[in-house]
Amino acid sequence: MFTTLKICIVSDSHDHSGLLAAAVKAAAAQGAQAVIHCGDVIGANTLRALQCIGLPVHVVHGNNVGDVMAMMRLAAEPGSVVRYHGNDAQLEIAGRRIFAIHYPHIAQGMAATGEWDLVCCGHSHQALIARIRNVKGGETLLVNPGTVAGLSAPPTYALGDLATLEFSIEQVPRD
Repeated sequence: MFTTLKICIVSDSHDHSGLLAAAVKAAAAQGAQAVIHCGDVIGANTLRALQCIGLPVHVVHGNNVGDVMAMMRLAAEPGSVVRYHGNDAQLEIAGRRIFAIHYPHIAQGMAATGEWDLVCCGHSHQALIARIRNVKGGETLLVNPGTVAGLSAPPTYALGDLATLEFSIEQVPRD
């Protein structure tokens, strides 16, 4: 039995801290208790807007890495909600095994291993929720939340429940 816990998945914020914060606030209002950011944050200060929301934020970098040392310093600050994982994150949240990376082709390969309950990615700026057949004869959920910054696509994030592995793509509210 898995613990009910909603999570917010974002990606490709590209220094758009206002849209990122709006997505996380909206997800928190819907019950999200944790955030996974699948890369292309660019500037560590983009994540500062999330500190006051208070949800733990697991971050991987992407192809637009920005200042890695600044990201590490932000994560090391006392009381920081940011957990910086580097290239990829191997997480266990609410009893679910979760793999997060920026690149969809690697995410598809990791989903195919059957080692993960949920695999998250970004990079394409195209939102996607798919079930990938894996080598163990089952399916692994793959979620790409699109671009929270709204670059070449509407600004979106994913919201889901880890108990049921049901996810939806949500529009970022604009004030």
